Amino acid sequence: MLELNTSVDEAKAGEGDQGLLDSRTRTTTASVGQRKYGWASRLRSYLVFDPLIWAYTVVLGLISVPSSWFGDRERILHSFARLWTKCIMATIASPVKVTGLDKIDTSKTYVYAATHASALDIPVLFANLPFQFRIVFKKELLSYPLIGGYLKRSGQVCINQQTPTRSIADIRSAVKSLKAGMPLVIFPEGGRTPDGEIKPFQPGAFYLAIKAQVDIVPIALVGTYELLPMNTYHIKSRPLEMRVGEPISTAGYGPREMEQLSARVKKAMEELYYS
Repeated sequence: MLELNTSVDEAKAGEGDQGLLDSRTRTTTASVGQRKYGWASRLRSYLVFDPLIWAYTVVLGLISVPSSWFGDRERILHSFARLWTKCIMATIASPVKVTGLDKIDTSKTYVYAATHASALDIPVLFANLPFQFRIVFKKELLSYPLIGGYLKRSGQVCINQQTPTRSIADIRSAVKSLKAGMPLVIFPEGGRTPDGEIKPFQPGAFYLAIKAQVDIVPIALVGTYELLPMNTYHIKSRPLEMRVGEPISTAGYGPREMEQLSARVKKAMEELYYS
């Protein structure tokens, strides 16, 4: 386990590193492997991909409700979510290459911190992380038909970003579930990036990990921005990658050291994402 001094020194060193992460020299995902997607791609997305995704959402969403009345509700709903996401990923013809899972012990409890560039990031995670977990989501998602209902019934963690004090009960529940062994997935940027670049992390993004004293695993989802950026329904089929990094210890960190921990995790995520 790393001591606080070591962790802080590494974070400060990372902030001064002008190599891979220098904005003048690093290569963004948007400038790599660019392809042209014409009218045929648009028609395929609008007439095939999008209607099928909505069909999966409606059908599986409706079936999941009565199914969850019998047995372990969260486990059953997670199974439906995984089936839903696997159907989506198979439909959009975008194979995912997963690397780095061998770096972690999936029997342990972690907070997984993932980059967030697309509405399809959650399907990628559900389809490729081989264990049950909860996600932290914004209150706005509760207004989405079926999806909002699923998030509430399945025990996911809702955070009101405008008024965090209203989320105290959910935060306490999340900390309790982490200590009980339920992994958690968070998007520390707080929302989707509009340009494919990793954005500054939200204050308090790693509060739950510090309170529960569990390690943080950085995850870079590469290619999802090009697959489906914001403000469009045009899904551009392409290979994707899910890169899993080494666990980062929270030992020795408290709320006052949140910024140092955040900088350390951000540096690790950037190294995975831009490599």
